[in-house]
Amino acid sequence: MVLSRPFVEYLIWGWDNLPRTVLMYYANFISSPEGYFHTVACNADEFRNTTVNHDLHYIAWDNPPMQHPHLLTLADWDGMLASAAPFARKFRRDDPVLDRIDADLLSRAPGMLAPGGWCVGEVPAAGANRTGGDDPCAVVGNAAYVRPGPGAARLKRLVTSLLSEENFRPKQCKVAVVEQHIPAKKVEEHIPSEKVEDHH
Repeated sequence: MVLSRPFVEYLIWGWDNLPRTVLMYYANFISSPEGYFHTVACNADEFRNTTVNHDLHYIAWDNPPMQHPHLLTLADWDGMLASAAPFARKFRRDDPVLDRIDADLLSRAPGMLAPGGWCVGEVPAAGANRTGGDDPCAVVGNAAYVRPGPGAARLKRLVTSLLSEENFRPKQCKVAVVEQHIPAKKVEEHIPSEKVEDHH
């Protein structure tokens, strides 16, 4: 979840008391962070239309769904890549798919950082077999330099899709409209007498 500065200020100052009320409501939940921010954003008029309905995670569920997502393995590789999501969950500790993510997506050798634009050394191409050697990030260059890789292109494709006309507005928070059903006998009490017609 990405929170904007104005939304975080609203959470802190809570000028209409909604953030505090929702926080008290969620105080007794096991996983309150999973619902708190969404609930506040979708119920605050100022922020309702600023939401994007996607958590940028690739999550695979068993069929029928269990309490937790299924543990991702190498068998899920193609689905993870096709989703273009920058994050995924859940993984078993030391699963081989984590090594493949390091090697093929991050160009990261064991025990080294994932190289970025700020690395002065030569960064091998994604997918190159890296088993050690010189750390390209041992010497830091311009820390503000960004060098987009293939992952950036996938993320751009995902964000463009999320903000498209067919995905953005229709998938934002919905305002529930509650209709009041007034018994027929009482309807006349709510209509000015000159407008009530007798149909007997």
